[in-house]
Amino acid sequence: MAKGYWIAHVTITDAERYAGYQHHAPKAFAEYGARFVARGGDSTTLEGDPWQRHVIIEFDSKERALACYASQAYQMARQQREGACHASVTITEGLSDSG
Repeated sequence: MAKGYWIAHVTITDAERYAGYQHHAPKAFAEYGARFVARGGDSTTLEGDPWQRHVIIEFDSKERALACYASQAYQMARQQREGACHASVTITEGLSDSG
């Protein structure tokens, strides 16, 4: 089965308020077996809009990633970041094991 990937681009506009998201979101990610591949490290934007943070999270499947996003725990965390950042979140299926 192909893995699922949550790809987020974020620019924080209110760090104090965003801290509420950072406090609550890990519970949802842990519940759905999320594995962080990249999270806010050094990046270089070569095309498109620049973002402050880039996050890639791996899940066992796209369905699992979607379930995490829709979960009550994540939606509670998401409410904490409203008005605290600009974000773009995409969930995509990875390549199958056969390539």
